[in-house]
Amino acid sequence: MYGLRITVPLAVGCMILPAFGAPLPDSMQAAAIDRAGGADAVTLHTLPVPKPAPDEVLIAVDTAGVGVWDAGIRAHPDFIKHDKFPLVLGTDGAGTVVAVGAQVRGLKLGESVYSYSWDNPQGGFYAQYVAVPASRVAPIPPGMGVGDAGAIATTGLTALQGIDDALHIRAGETLIIHGAAGGVGSLALQFAKLRGARVLATASGTDGVSFVKQLGADVVVDGRHDDIVAAARSFAPKGVDAVLALAGGDALERCIDALRRGGRLAFPTGVSPEPKARDGVKVVSYDAVAAPAQFARLSEAITAAKLRVPIAAEYPLAEASKAHERLESGHVLGKIVLRVR
Repeated sequence: MYGLRITVPLAVGCMILPAFGAPLPDSMQAAAIDRAGGADAVTLHTLPVPKPAPDEVLIAVDTAGVGVWDAGIRAHPDFIKHDKFPLVLGTDGAGTVVAVGAQVRGLKLGESVYSYSWDNPQGGFYAQYVAVPASRVAPIPPGMGVGDAGAIATTGLTALQGIDDALHIRAGETLIIHGAAGGVGSLALQFAKLRGARVLATASGTDGVSFVKQLGADVVVDGRHDDIVAAARSFAPKGVDAVLALAGGDALERCIDALRRGGRLAFPTGVSPEPKARDGVKVVSYDAVAAPAQFARLSEAITAAKLRVPIAAEYPLAEASKAHERLESGHVLGKIVLRVR
């Protein structure tokens, strides 16, 4: 538990944590934007604590993830439907359930949970409290700390669904993960190994290559300087079975050159530039789905893989703008997070 106690109801139809501490405040600190802009547009605000709807839970946020999609929303808030200013950023995080709507089942007061909610109706996770539809919330996997859980809801679902649902990776298959050192790639690599794949990973820089090797890649190449096609031909002389593309550009096109005829290519929406169509290659673009069954499958994979969650940098909530500056400076190995509590 994280020091939060509720003594007054939040809204009609809500259950609340039993009263044995300080009351929930009416206001909270949140990192939000009042306009589209650069990293400096993210500033600390004092905002009302959201009131959960009947199908929502209220989470006292401990850790929030910081992703490139957050920077995209910051620069172009019209990308999402719920873009009213001040707009609290953040698509995922972890913390403690402090109130549940009357229609919510399966989530308990005081439970440690993590959540991914794209275009969340009541604002994002860069806040001390967030109200989220219960269908997009799940208990933290056994043995995982709240700090790690707060980093991986978006990236974990994206990684696992890329490996399992978009590419259908099977034991013994060969896979290139292009961009394996990032928040999604570092988890996708571990899930691919869990499924029994042989993985050629691309990263950049000596530190990136070393980082990905430590996560279990069979072969690692520097995507900016090494001959990807030659490495892939040595790795899989008849061509690789699949490519998971987590970055675009010329290096990705060289990865695709290494695919066998009939091979598969998958990439999450937002990879830019998108890979070019190829004859004989099945191409799938996908978005991560947050739902109870998907979280259950993610939790199972996290436990089975004994997942390592690489944290590239941590910032307090008040320094969310600095987190965005670090994000946009590039070469992030793993995930950036905000420590809210």
